[in-house]
Amino acid sequence: MDGLLSWRVIVGIAAVAVLWVASSSIYIVYEHERAVELEFGRVSEANIAPGMHFKIPLVNRVRKFDGRLISLNSEAQSFLTSEKKGLIVDAYIKWRIDEVQTFYIATSGDQTRANRLLEQRVNAGLRDQFAERTVREVVAGERDQLMADLVNDLNNTVGSELGLVVVDVRVKRIDLPDQVSESVYERMRSERQRIAQELRAEGAERANVIRATAERQRTVLLAEAYRSAERLRGEGDAEATKIYTEAYRRDPKFFVFLRSLRAYRNNFSSSRDLLLLSPDSDYLRYIKDRDGNQP
Repeated sequence: MDGLLSWRVIVGIAAVAVLWVASSSIYIVYEHERAVELEFGRVSEANIAPGMHFKIPLVNRVRKFDGRLISLNSEAQSFLTSEKKGLIVDAYIKWRIDEVQTFYIATSGDQTRANRLLEQRVNAGLRDQFAERTVREVVAGERDQLMADLVNDLNNTVGSELGLVVVDVRVKRIDLPDQVSESVYERMRSERQRIAQELRAEGAERANVIRATAERQRTVLLAEAYRSAERLRGEGDAEATKIYTEAYRRDPKFFVFLRSLRAYRNNFSSSRDLLLLSPDSDYLRYIKDRDGNQP
């Protein structure tokens, strides 16, 4: 009985040992991972393909790393342009692992250390790129070209030194140092005020020219209108005189009668009108006699 129990214990221990060896010998590398196999601390196999693999327990050890794109927000740094003007630059970096063995040897597989080393190289590259350009070129004119040159320069070094590939570097913000920001803004305000004053003066000058032109045109139009009115009035008076003369020639007595009636109507338009005349006045000839004959 005791022998059978001992045999069962031995079989159980052996089964556990076999399971442990089997589980320790098999490992899986996923698509988003990069892995190296170590043998007593040294790299024995690098760039292991995704899938199931085997290793020797206690002899081999596997280190896995994230093979996806990694973002690094760099701390704001001060750089000088070619004009010796300081700028505070805040940037971010997109990178991923390219050569796993080089990455492991350079950083011991520590992503924080990799970020620190990459940030140092990015800052050095930004310092070199800014030193070759003016503030205007950095802010607006050549920013895209600056970033492209920086990425190319970084990939020429970090690939062999750190086993990384830099996908992109972008500047999030560019500020002036606090000690010069106020003076720059004041200069900008003064410049804008000067331009505004010039525009106001130019506008006032144009307004005066427009007013003078309008006043001259008004005077000319009024003079021409007055001249035309006087001419028309003279022509009308001449035409009226001509008509009166023609009418008088046709029937002088009727013309005199009509003119007298108009005079009566104008002078006696109100009940309060009063005239003191001599009975022999020619004014009363048609009132005393319908034919206008004088007695």
